Amino acid sequence: MTKDLIRTEAGRLGFDAVGFTAATLPEEVRARLNRFLAEGLHGTMGWMEARAEQRAHPRALWPEAVSVVSLGMSYAPAEDPLAVLEQRDRGAISVYARNRDYHDVVKSHLKSLARWMVARWPEALVKVFVDTAPVMEKPLAQQAGLGWQGKHTNLVSRQHGSWLFLGEIYTTLDLPPDPPGRDRCGSCSACLDICPTRAFPAPRRLDARRCISYLTIEHRGPIPEEHRAAMGNRIYGCDDCLAVCPWNKFARAHSEPAFAPRASLDAPRLAELAALDDAGFRALFTASPVKRIGRDRFVRNVLVAIGNSSEPALRPTAQALAGDADPVVAEAARWAAGRLEAA
Repeated sequence: MTKDLIRTEAGRLGFDAVGFTAATLPEEVRARLNRFLAEGLHGTMGWMEARAEQRAHPRALWPEAVSVVSLGMSYAPAEDPLAVLEQRDRGAISVYARNRDYHDVVKSHLKSLARWMVARWPEALVKVFVDTAPVMEKPLAQQAGLGWQGKHTNLVSRQHGSWLFLGEIYTTLDLPPDPPGRDRCGSCSACLDICPTRAFPAPRRLDARRCISYLTIEHRGPIPEEHRAAMGNRIYGCDDCLAVCPWNKFARAHSEPAFAPRASLDAPRLAELAALDDAGFRALFTASPVKRIGRDRFVRNVLVAIGNSSEPALRPTAQALAGDADPVVAEAARWAAGRLEAA
């Protein structure tokens, strides 16, 4: 009865998937995380290592937690997100980052649900999390029955494909767990085969150091030259492994206005993005997750895309930044100009 009430309210608040599980994770999850970190596959994301124990054990993060309400909000696009890759003078921004920061949107809905739970059951304590805390969201979601971790390591849902934002409510309520999600990838390897930089050494194993999402968002400094050509015109994140998942055919386009792409971020022109100064960058990406990487890292990405564009008309744009105050931007500009000249 308690679970039914929570499901109904979660649906009313805009969540598309709801599941329940105990505030524990099996030892194999911790072992997998420790192996990932020991092999250095997390690159420079030191925050993963710093709080690994809390990440692997929900009660290490909050000892009072008894149950986890795992929630998903669809952001399935209405159109093919890979179509922009053919427009070489445009930038490809990952579907999730083309409008409002999903952290803010999902957390707002989570807080509304948490407040409702406390009003309904005053004895309950709750904490809400969206991605930024040391929480193993995907294993918890699988354990709660929202789906399963596919070969690309992301959650896959039978109803929503690979397009789910995840959030959690840890609570002291004792809620019976739902059956866990069952792996339904079968022999499919579409997500592994399409990866431009071959970031998957094996199914369900990601080498973040080769992942375009990592390189364009988390990685500081120059992008390794060995990966630049494969990046194409991807300037913030990468949707390839998500977009080709066959389970997406069951996903309906989302209905959340905050996730609808802004016109200014839907295939923006590379020349215009390269011209952004810090103030212009912050204005364009107000309330967007892109804003957190800053102008310099973003323009670095744009210049790599310009170098890959095969558009001679963009060479002056790159040359104009060869003396940029940021040495990483300046290096990327020289590389892009040289690549276009050679082409």
